[in-house]
Amino acid sequence: MTVSIQTVSAGPWQKVSPAAESARFFNRDLSWLDFNFRVLNEATNQRNPLLERVKFLGIFASNTDEFFMKRIGLLKHISTAKPQETGPDGFSHFQQLALVRQKLAELAEIQRHTWEDALKPELESEGICLRTFAELTPEQKTQAAAYFRKIVFPVLTPLAVDPGHPFPFISNLSVSIGVLLKQPGQPESLFARVKIPRLFPRWYKIIEDSRMTLVSLESLMQGQLAMLFPGMEIVETNCFRVTRNAEVEADVEDSDDLLEVVQEELRARRFAETVRVQISPGMSDEMRHYLIDGLEIHPDDLYEEPEPLGMADVISLSTLERPVLRLPPWRPICAPNMADAGASVFALIRQNDVLVHHPYESFDSSVERFILSAVRDPQVLAIKMTLYRTSGDSPFVAALARAAESGKQVAVLVELKARFDEESNIQWAQALENAGAHVVYGILGLKTHTKIALVVRQEDGVVRSYCHISTGNYNSRTAQLYTDLGLFTCREDICQDVVDLFAFLTGRSLKNDYRKLLVAPVQMRNRFREMIQREIKHAAAGKPARLVAKMNALEDTDIIEALYKASAAGVQIDLIVRGFCCLRAGVPGLSDNIRVISIIGRFLEHSRVFWFHNNGQDEFYMGSGDWMSRNLSHRVEAAVPIESPVLQSKIREILEILLADNQQAWELQPDGRWVQRKPVAGQEPRPAQNRMMELAMQRQHLLIPDQAE
Repeated sequence: MTVSIQTVSAGPWQKVSPAAESARFFNRDLSWLDFNFRVLNEATNQRNPLLERVKFLGIFASNTDEFFMKRIGLLKHISTAKPQETGPDGFSHFQQLALVRQKLAELAEIQRHTWEDALKPELESEGICLRTFAELTPEQKTQAAAYFRKIVFPVLTPLAVDPGHPFPFISNLSVSIGVLLKQPGQPESLFARVKIPRLFPRWYKIIEDSRMTLVSLESLMQGQLAMLFPGMEIVETNCFRVTRNAEVEADVEDSDDLLEVVQEELRARRFAETVRVQISPGMSDEMRHYLIDGLEIHPDDLYEEPEPLGMADVISLSTLERPVLRLPPWRPICAPNMADAGASVFALIRQNDVLVHHPYESFDSSVERFILSAVRDPQVLAIKMTLYRTSGDSPFVAALARAAESGKQVAVLVELKARFDEESNIQWAQALENAGAHVVYGILGLKTHTKIALVVRQEDGVVRSYCHISTGNYNSRTAQLYTDLGLFTCREDICQDVVDLFAFLTGRSLKNDYRKLLVAPVQMRNRFREMIQREIKHAAAGKPARLVAKMNALEDTDIIEALYKASAAGVQIDLIVRGFCCLRAGVPGLSDNIRVISIIGRFLEHSRVFWFHNNGQDEFYMGSGDWMSRNLSHRVEAAVPIESPVLQSKIREILEILLADNQQAWELQPDGRWVQRKPVAGQEPRPAQNRMMELAMQRQHLLIPDQAE
């Protein structure tokens, strides 16, 4: 099925600005919403098993929550302060906000249709029945009511709103029940709020033979509200959910303590302005006014949506014990160069550089093994590591603490300002400090986004360094879901660069030249521009000229302009951009030689890889940064060259498989539409991620033929 959603120059509703029609760039936020549509499309794609489609619907909803938290508050402020100012996309800020709101409404309608008319009926046919409390049988109501009385009721705290009780604080992304009440014989309505506690599962399960009935916690509570308000007349009950702005800055004057700044920002975010209130269908005007006044919002900030509000929680349904309704689980193989479990990981790296491709190749047998081996090894003198996001059950924090307690030099850069992970990162940082590790909280003004680890080891009278440079975080959970690349090496030139980079991070060095690494904000932007310019010179000389770049997002206008010049010179350019892309592809006279695809599949494409043909002297880089202004100018990023011919072949194979995808890939059209590829007549489907899994299993078969059989 070919599905498309329109962006900047497509669709009559967008023809509001002549400048936008001829702009050289697509709008970032509209392009981001196009990406989220591609995610939502996977919830409708019949190739996906039912519970996988439910999961994608939840991911779409979670992405939408994040968009509201990160972008809507900012857009509202800018459109008010500078309504007529025009961005590089040709839209004024006022027009942009209007278009964003319209597209959000369109996507919400697609979400509603997908849930109510497709997924819920299909779940019902599989014996997974979603019911309101009112729809339960008498026996089911008795069972659910008993659960409410024994488990839920004791923790509830209804809060009335009246002259003596101000409107209560509503926490971000929390679901509440609004209740209109009357005292017997009194005409006035009273308002009360009951928060849905996050202590309990969102759905209460009733299992009968092969059927499972699920009732949402809020519906169960609505059916039992008389217990909370005995003697009162319940006039109306409806649910609402609050979303608050996450892009807040603390008012900390003259502070040079980054920990203090981040803690203050967390406090400020908790009370930040409300940017969205989702409400149940049919909410009365009276209750709407209570919310508008109590939350101090504009009526446009109310979004009527089908229940359950907070559709991100349907992700939990995708874990139901129905294996036939899910994709077969994927178990990563051990990377071939790491297959000898009995060998020293350092000896394996000394033999050859090792490139690991997650999640096709396992994280625990490579990255975790590298760090945990360093912790246990008495020959290791020092361990240095950056932690941007890590999981709640991370093996790294406890291991690094043990290393510090055992006398090893441990230095950890904990990026406190990793959005939405600040609180957990503060906890890890303080735990490491308490264990004696040297902890650095990033650099004021620069977010540390690079993913690097360094191990220094005493070997036969000499000191040797080993490093790991990755495109992804040191997170054991996301390593099973995100595609990322990691390089292990003990090459002296690369390791010395990593030593110097840690000196910059922890000691504020002013080093501005590196042997091999591309480091932002030092010289990464200039080096990428130089390599693009080199391809232009090759094309001008009549030589083959090509570049392939894979990233999460493309927004930097400086890099985009360089790519336009390269296209005009005849350089063949292939871009694999998972998320938003502000570059216009395939526009005659502007970007004729640029093709852009986006791949959406069971794994989130997260790796950043860059391939410059260089007249046959191919150069490959992989690293942590996208081609975005924030990554190139306002973050510490690192990209490492891949110079081993064997590893270059591996990266070339990965990129060629992605570019050949004719099933999960979407192609950006000159007018801004994204069209999903499909096999032509007689052509076999070539989904890239399936092909990667097949190759991984083939390699495992070659390594362990008996086990594979």
